[in-house]
Amino acid sequence: MKIALPSIQNQVDEHFGHCEYFTVFTVNDKKEIISEEKITSPAGCGCRSNIVHTLSQMGVNMMLAGNMGEGAVNVLNSHGIEVLRGCSGEVKTVTEKWLAGSLEDSGVACHAHEHGCHEA
Repeated sequence: MKIALPSIQNQVDEHFGHCEYFTVFTVNDKKEIISEEKITSPAGCGCRSNIVHTLSQMGVNMMLAGNMGEGAVNVLNSHGIEVLRGCSGEVKTVTEKWLAGSLEDSGVACHAHEHGCHEA
């Protein structure tokens, strides 16, 4: 399993589409983090860039995010990436909490940047 988190300074970035980079953790069957890599965020809005395709090609199937609009959630979902919103804090700690089953989706979508992202 691979888990991606929009990141800034090793923290979950509140804005998916404007993050500095994505932290991607690879997790084994025992729910242990076995590797970590950083993927530079492309210029422009997250869901209008190629980042979803890139993450999908890497095998990412889970996104732990601070906040994002419904359009971005839909694009990620259409590429087989489940999204959990409402995360904050240090990226590894957030991932470990999710793996332990102690995080739930906030269900809150960001409307400040809502612009109807659709895959091109």
